[in-house]
Amino acid sequence: MPQPVKGALPQSPLLKQYRLLFPIFCRFLLLILSYGTCKILISNFKFHKQEFWQELWVAQTQQGPLVAAAVLLACAALVYRRLSKQVYLLDFACYRPAEDLRVTWKRFMEGSRDCKFFTEESLDFQERISQRNGLGNNTFFPPSLHEEPPNCNMTTAREEAELVLFGVVQEVLDKTGLKAKDIDILVVNCSLFNPTPSLSAMIVNHFKMRSNVISYNLAGMGCSAGVIAVGLAQRLLAGEANSRALVVSTENITLNWYSGNERSMLIPNTLFRMGGAGVLLTNRPSDRWQAKYSLQHIVRVHLGSDEAAYRCVYQHPDSKGKIGVELSRDLVKVAAKALTLNLTKLGPKVLPWSEKLLFAANWVGRKASPGKWKEYVPDFREAFDHFCLHAGGRGVIEGLGSQLSLSQRQLEPSSSTLYWYGNTSSSSLWYALSYIESRQTVHKGDRVWQVGFGSGFKCNSAVWKALRTINSQHTAWKHLSKNGSTEQDSKLRVENTSADAGKTAAEQRLSDHTLRNGQNGLSRDIIEKESKLCNGHLKAEQECMVRIKDDAHLNGDAHMAEAKAGMNGQLKDEESGSGEIKAHSQPLNGKAGAVAVL
Repeated sequence: MPQPVKGALPQSPLLKQYRLLFPIFCRFLLLILSYGTCKILISNFKFHKQEFWQELWVAQTQQGPLVAAAVLLACAALVYRRLSKQVYLLDFACYRPAEDLRVTWKRFMEGSRDCKFFTEESLDFQERISQRNGLGNNTFFPPSLHEEPPNCNMTTAREEAELVLFGVVQEVLDKTGLKAKDIDILVVNCSLFNPTPSLSAMIVNHFKMRSNVISYNLAGMGCSAGVIAVGLAQRLLAGEANSRALVVSTENITLNWYSGNERSMLIPNTLFRMGGAGVLLTNRPSDRWQAKYSLQHIVRVHLGSDEAAYRCVYQHPDSKGKIGVELSRDLVKVAAKALTLNLTKLGPKVLPWSEKLLFAANWVGRKASPGKWKEYVPDFREAFDHFCLHAGGRGVIEGLGSQLSLSQRQLEPSSSTLYWYGNTSSSSLWYALSYIESRQTVHKGDRVWQVGFGSGFKCNSAVWKALRTINSQHTAWKHLSKNGSTEQDSKLRVENTSADAGKTAAEQRLSDHTLRNGQNGLSRDIIEKESKLCNGHLKAEQECMVRIKDDAHLNGDAHMAEAKAGMNGQLKDEESGSGEIKAHSQPLNGKAGAVAVL
């Protein structure tokens, strides 16, 4: 059962409803008391006679209670109807895989090399991406990818789905104290794995839900489908009074691990990891008192009518018939446009009047004096207290943080989600919120913004308002407390990942050799020999860089820049096809911005 809020006296829901209706009752009581007086004053003007006070008393004693009772009942009905239209978040849970499913960088590269699917160029490409994408050594792969060679088929894909879906649904039911038969609506979203029977049917069968449960299975909607699923549940609850909805978001890795050598399709292998989330929503007024949040807004933007946007995240077979998801070079531009449109629609709903007036004044100034006024970008930090950004890659988080001027603490939930769990697709927003509840604190009245990007191309966001102070400990983050990790540790991990990304390949090998050998307790002589070997590679690269610079005087700076990028292992956007966000100096106005790796 959910734990009561610290410092609060135990109170029944009925008592809380009385407290809610008491101020309204007082107002209508005053109105009724004045009703008889007004009637008498209008009917006969006996202000100076004694009969006036007698008639007033009779009117109040005879008519007052009946009218007051009728008005009170009508008022209660209106309040109940208004409360039933609200959608509340009772609780949610994020899946924590077993420790034997952990995959380190070393294990990832060994498995990729041992399976014999990839060329040396593809292996080197994946290694360089892994060094700079923000993932740590503690992410998780499904059991099928731990086998040698990987055992990817329909059976193992179902096993992965059952592990995640059953685990996360059971956890959220345990946290709320509900049973599977208490669920009226079920919405499941998984973009790339859609068996028959569906994943929603899989959950209904396993938990023996009611035969009249309303179930939906969303597919192919990308990393922003979690918000879409919540929006669908909201619409369904609007037509189903006194109901509860279970939303489950996941992505299946087993059948979508790409085994080809197209660079634009190899990016997901290095980013996507195992995970999922279950969210329990309700519109029952009696559930409000134990709910965590109320849903304020759902804003969706879909650019599918544009051909470039439609194809910037596209699943298809490569030249050898192996299916993968291709990320095009138009992804940066498309995502920036989608985010701008989403903020444009969201701004009037959430921004304070001070920001609205500043924007209006700036707009008038730019119209009156074109070229003299810079476009004003509203400060969305004034609208939200917590930010759950799509953990699609280090560039996603850094780019959005730069554009929105977010602090390190505000970026920490998304950065930590990426570091510990990788890109879990649509469920990554819930991992970020669970981090905020576990490692930070959500105060009553705080507003939380979730924003995700998805294929199609879509940018969807949700705004939640905290109904009470929340400081919960989620299973997904218990390992931080157990290991004595702090928020500062997460910051340092992200900073170290960023610093490693700037190293050359030889410098990275030297650092890895020294760290690994020191941890293994090898002798100083062996460490020195390996360090000399790595230093030899580093010296060779430096000499080559000198030759490149000399050649640049003859062939131009463009040649030098291209050669230097190749030496340092830095990837050109058109080669990698990666959608990593790149922060631009311009505001989010459609011409510049940031983009997500999906």
